[in-house]
Amino acid sequence: MAGSVARVLVDSPLPQLDRLFDYRVPDALAADAVPGARVTVPLRSAGRTSAGWIVELAESADFAGALSELDSVVSPVAVLTPEVWRLARAAATRAAGNASDILRVAIPARQVRVEKKWLAGHATSTERAPRIEPAETPAAAHVPVRAIRAGGRAASVPGYPHLAQAVAAHARVAVDAIPGVVDAGGTWVGAWARTLAELAAATLARGESAILVVPDHRDQRQLEAALAQLVDPGDIAPLDAKQPNADRYRHFLRCLEPRPVVAVGTRSAVYAPAHDLGLVAIWDDGDPLHAEPLAPYVHARDAALLRQEQSGCALVALGNTRSTDVERLVEIGWLLTMSPEPAVLPRVIPTASVVTDDARAPSARIPSTAWREAKLALESGPVLVQVARPGYAPRLACADCGRSARCLRCEGPLHVVRRGATPSCQWCGALAVDWRCSNCEGTRFRLARAGSTRTAEELGRAFPGVRIILADGEHPVLEVDAEPALVVATRGAEPVAAGGYRAVLLLDGESMIARESLRVSEDCLRWWSNAAALAARRAPVVLVGVGGAVASALSTWRQADFARSELADRAELRFPPAVRVASVTGREALVSETIERLDVPPVDVLGPVSIGEGNARTIVRFDFARGAAIAEQLKAETVRLATARRAPTLPGQRPSPRPTVRVHVDDQEPFLDL
Repeated sequence: MAGSVARVLVDSPLPQLDRLFDYRVPDALAADAVPGARVTVPLRSAGRTSAGWIVELAESADFAGALSELDSVVSPVAVLTPEVWRLARAAATRAAGNASDILRVAIPARQVRVEKKWLAGHATSTERAPRIEPAETPAAAHVPVRAIRAGGRAASVPGYPHLAQAVAAHARVAVDAIPGVVDAGGTWVGAWARTLAELAAATLARGESAILVVPDHRDQRQLEAALAQLVDPGDIAPLDAKQPNADRYRHFLRCLEPRPVVAVGTRSAVYAPAHDLGLVAIWDDGDPLHAEPLAPYVHARDAALLRQEQSGCALVALGNTRSTDVERLVEIGWLLTMSPEPAVLPRVIPTASVVTDDARAPSARIPSTAWREAKLALESGPVLVQVARPGYAPRLACADCGRSARCLRCEGPLHVVRRGATPSCQWCGALAVDWRCSNCEGTRFRLARAGSTRTAEELGRAFPGVRIILADGEHPVLEVDAEPALVVATRGAEPVAAGGYRAVLLLDGESMIARESLRVSEDCLRWWSNAAALAARRAPVVLVGVGGAVASALSTWRQADFARSELADRAELRFPPAVRVASVTGREALVSETIERLDVPPVDVLGPVSIGEGNARTIVRFDFARGAAIAEQLKAETVRLATARRAPTLPGQRPSPRPTVRVHVDDQEPFLDL
């Protein structure tokens, strides 16, 4: 019978099961067993069953023996589209991981009521809808949907005369964002959100879908507000892990429909099954929230690059700063670049270069220049104060010798969670009762660093009568009004102010840039640029206590030049993204054995380095041209080790699986723990 064999991907983290298995389709399930459907299938051992997806149907099996039958078809809805399957397979292969691990993130859990309602109102045909041709010439095809319906003339995306044409031609572009905020129907959003909304609306008008990927819910909210001005609500599909499961599955099903859609969400949205994809755009790709914390750790940017290659759609990487990863693609000619015309430059004041008679200014957390700008700005509106850490006192030190205060039980750093609280350990939570300094036997603490809560408290005393608004992980604030207020926010948690902040103070720069990280300078420039972009036009942005190349890049708003210089330094030292890296972690003997079995020689091998309890870690660095071969061999090693079995220690005892290794390709912080 035609199509009587289903090739199924089993939903399992075991590397040896990362391939297609043939199952016979019984007659009773033939009607619902369509490619992309969820199924359950029997496994060989212990009569168990496992979930999976039908990838394709065939007339005959590759396996010569008798086939097991499908156990059940969970749903007739083809939730796994061919395009998403190809993307998941390619991304997993590149990362030496399992495709099922990616599909588990890409396809939300089934919601029966939502699915039944959707099936009742929509046909289940997987045929593609006919392409809708643009009503005007390609050069004018960027008109928002409502403008086209109203018969209005085309206008370019504000600030970018040629960007809409490039996207209509399915080009790949790295775009420098316009700093500032704009009004989106009563909700103030970053100017970047309007840019992406215009591009998405233009793509939708051509009968194509768009996928917009952002780091977190704050950015998603801004983008949805900007889209609401240009796109009908039924054409927007928000995809966010924080949504109720029913809402997320409903929007996922909307993406399956054979008509254009704008899918907007966090990193998993890059796998949305959007029909006739015309644009994939990613905002602020350097944000670590784009990095998937689950195996196989595929970064949203890498998934977007693979999807563009497979579909031929347009790709836009938009940001206030340019990541070194994007800069590498620019330098090899894979990405074009575009900047706003005319250029928009925030007014940045680095205090390190300000000449003053105040002898205490270099050591002051808030120097006189920052105080003066804040006081003047509060006469007309809100002022943003960015700090490095949340909490009251995230670090304590000995008052006598100045050494960092450590826990007597586990050597963890001590902190104070609120005013008057007993110091406690950040690692084990133990209270620092009867504490003594291990260096000088001192018993008194001093605050080494002030967190957001302490800073808000100090500013409240310094500016009596002024509203103090605290915005951090425990106190989320998405927007503030235009009335005078001091907004104390941790990096990345800054709310949007109506009309923009009248001044921005960037504190704790020295502690931020002292963080141990390969990307510390790149991250600091991104944090400060994103905060500066929230300022009103010509409002002062005061960078406290930081000089050098990072401060120069911020004050001149030439982040691309900084990324170029940073990438050149990385290339000289053979650091990513100039080269690719893979970390291999596990038992020391297995790690060494895995590296020795690599047939393709990498650039070099660092390690193994002991990480305790008999485990070790090795870092392999290799050129991009060798990436596919090395990833394939690392995956083969994980399969070999996972299927190897040790001899039983007692007669009649079943052999136990051999310990395996963990492979992390393209680790964003490969040297952090070494």
